[in-house]
Amino acid sequence: MSTAVEPQEIILNGISASPGICIGKAYLVDHEGVDIVKRYQIIDDTALQNETTRFKKAVKQAKDELYAIIKGTSEDLQEHADILETQVVLLEDKMLYGRTIETIKKEKINAEWALKKVVSKVSSMFQDITDTYLKDRATDIVHVTDRIMRNLMGAEPVNIAEIDKRVILIARDLSPAETSQINLERIMGFVTMLGGVTSHTSIIARTLGIPAVQGIEEATRLIQNDDIIIVDGSGGNVFIHPSEATLMEYVERQIRFESYRADIARDSQRAARTTDGHRVKVMGNIEQPEQVVTVMDNGGDGVGLFRTEFQYLASPDFPGEEELFENYKDVLDVMQDQPVTIRTLDINGDKALMRNSGVTEINPALGLRAIRYCLKRPDVFKTQLKAILRAAVYGEVRLLLPMLATYDELMVAKSLIEDAIQCLENEDKEYNRNVPLGVMIEVPSLAMMADVIAREVDFFSIGTNDLIQYSMAVDRGNREVAYLYNPLHPAILRTLKFVSDAAKKEGIQLFMCGEMAGDPFSLPVLLGLGLDELSMNPQSIPVMKNMIRSIGMADAEKFLQKVLEQTTCQAVNDLIQKEYGEIISATIYPK
Repeated sequence: MSTAVEPQEIILNGISASPGICIGKAYLVDHEGVDIVKRYQIIDDTALQNETTRFKKAVKQAKDELYAIIKGTSEDLQEHADILETQVVLLEDKMLYGRTIETIKKEKINAEWALKKVVSKVSSMFQDITDTYLKDRATDIVHVTDRIMRNLMGAEPVNIAEIDKRVILIARDLSPAETSQINLERIMGFVTMLGGVTSHTSIIARTLGIPAVQGIEEATRLIQNDDIIIVDGSGGNVFIHPSEATLMEYVERQIRFESYRADIARDSQRAARTTDGHRVKVMGNIEQPEQVVTVMDNGGDGVGLFRTEFQYLASPDFPGEEELFENYKDVLDVMQDQPVTIRTLDINGDKALMRNSGVTEINPALGLRAIRYCLKRPDVFKTQLKAILRAAVYGEVRLLLPMLATYDELMVAKSLIEDAIQCLENEDKEYNRNVPLGVMIEVPSLAMMADVIAREVDFFSIGTNDLIQYSMAVDRGNREVAYLYNPLHPAILRTLKFVSDAAKKEGIQLFMCGEMAGDPFSLPVLLGLGLDELSMNPQSIPVMKNMIRSIGMADAEKFLQKVLEQTTCQAVNDLIQKEYGEIISATIYPK
């Protein structure tokens, strides 16, 4: 008599998109059929008109579907309804809508193939952007396209809201619209092949407070319907057919995590002080005004990075001064007396804005972007500067310039700020000229000039994401070299120490707004460097505040000296684990 063989436990590693642990049955979300498009030529004018009409109807249907989802969005997600509204705007964008119709008529092809061609070209523009958050906006275009394509082909839409059992979703990808339909009484968490920590889908998952792991390519191949799985959103791991021992371990971790999350949420509004009384401000990064509420709810001490690019990307044209002013003022009205750091435009100029300049950049990450673009287009730059200076009347604003590489760029930027002030004077508009000025330290050349630059500004804000990739000459999206992308590499730490010393010598403030700022494992090093503020994803604020209260500043400063003596990443990791491993473990997996 044969006995059934128990399936072996399989562990998959992905990206931690939303913390927490869930255990349950898998439910595969089927998106098949959307990408299958056949090309065919159309010669008859009537048939060509029919294709245009089909496309317009599919877009109208997609718009109606999104509006219906927005209307039915739960109260918990109302602050993120703007994400879906942005997708509605993308449906109407001339680069997507107008060019598809133009391609149908010009190339005499069917609507599906025309849409596929246009989207492929538009998506590549976004992929050229180095900022992780903005790069992920290409995903929004794909989601919008999938919705139109599904309508064109008559495929049934995925309806997450109709799932009537308690499950964990497994999908190639989930759009923000689909994620917004999640019923917390039914959906425990999700796993996707695509996506990352800055995707709109992961942002919504963190708002809902459900565990999510993204970027697992084998997910839909290895996981079957009704498989028992564990999703560890904190560690970025998924367990298929977990053993009894693994199940018991993660049930205990799940209980501890939920208790811990409730405890730190209660304490999140308190100031973060080290054990020896040093105050460290913990701020939030935002992309849109509505997200400022999340910063406050999580106990943020202000906005350490307000990315202003999305307002440009979501607009069919450059936003005007009044529109920008109202946008910034909305944030300041909510934050009241808390500081808001507004970073000026940081994208690849005309190309990223989808306004064809006729110039193709071979390597846009090293090309015309951020301050370089703004100095080339002073009209665009001064419009934004005027809006920021006007908004500064209504709250504590700090002005941050991105991707400076030279002293000369800073001087030209400062002169343009003066020009903007003079324009406001001439126009008799109310403004605040005493806005603190800072620069992003994210290009190695500027980091090496930090001692000189510190004399010209009021603060530094370290953008570790770009600083690491430029210093290490590594594209972290490239699997072959991603191992080199490490914030704790000795070369990076020595650079940070040089910048820190320059800031202290000139008496200016030192902030950090890259991903490293919200990483508990890096915190002992950051405290040792003497950072005044850390700015991060709002959902990370309570955890980092809690951990700061467990470490002494004086101890961290001494510890940093040991860290700077190390010559490898592994040696640094080992040292942090030895000295602070218990505190870090208690932060990620509380006992």
